[in-house]
Amino acid sequence: MNEVSTSQAQRVEPAPAAGPAAAVVARGVGKTFSGSGGSPVVALDGVDLSVAAGEIVSLIGPSGCGKSTLLRLVADLDRPTSGTIEVFGRTAAAARANQDYGIVFQSAGLLPWRTVRANVELPLELHGTGRAQRRSRALEMLSLVGLADVVDTYPHQLSGGMQQRVAIARALAEEPSLLLMDEPFGALDEMTRERMQSELLTICAQTRAAVVFVTHSIPEAVYLSDRVVVMSPRPGRITGIVPVDLGGAGERVDGLREDTGFFSAVTRVREALHDGSGHSAQAGRRGGDLR
Repeated sequence: MNEVSTSQAQRVEPAPAAGPAAAVVARGVGKTFSGSGGSPVVALDGVDLSVAAGEIVSLIGPSGCGKSTLLRLVADLDRPTSGTIEVFGRTAAAARANQDYGIVFQSAGLLPWRTVRANVELPLELHGTGRAQRRSRALEMLSLVGLADVVDTYPHQLSGGMQQRVAIARALAEEPSLLLMDEPFGALDEMTRERMQSELLTICAQTRAAVVFVTHSIPEAVYLSDRVVVMSPRPGRITGIVPVDLGGAGERVDGLREDTGFFSAVTRVREALHDGSGHSAQAGRRGGDLR
């Protein structure tokens, strides 16, 4: 490994200082599940991470390393076994109740009997927002993701990429300051995936939302992120944090993928994965994929 890569990828870089403005602060987070036969399975162990407001951070690592588990803990969809998580200074549970975050999964999860607009309106409807305000906000978000012309269509009439854009619009409907995204583009073809990455950066530049993004793709992580967090095979620990200095979300364009700085960052992340995981990437798959 060259000297630059060693200094930037092998060492765990300090996270931004935790404070009132931090989007996410995880301290000593661990998660243990009951495995087959009742034996415990340690998914996460001693995870410390801070994500600043407006920052885009990707989590990357082998299958089973706890990336999705960590995201679910931040979203209060599960509770840590040890440690604490704060979202904008609140507990994860309080942040969930306050609608501080929106979440997008690999599957768009749209309701097939509701129109595109009605799908985006759903979280607003569930929280008692008036009909006129719901409609106005849904149209605003669908315009933001470039779908103002399909508001009255149904999910089955849309391509996979368009469905994911609807899911992103729905996640943004309540104006969250944080987006949690679990491999949202993983099922898309490569061309659509790259287009969606660029569209996400445009949305982030406009909304200033922080993003925690789970992916298995090194180029995707580099293209999207201010920092790439590298995790080890189970039990998941943070083994490296690679800063990506390629400009802000509004400055990154498709041509960036051909830039030497982009290739250098991809190399640093790949080396950090190798340093943290060695040849044991398959270990993360034993006993089931906890991600």
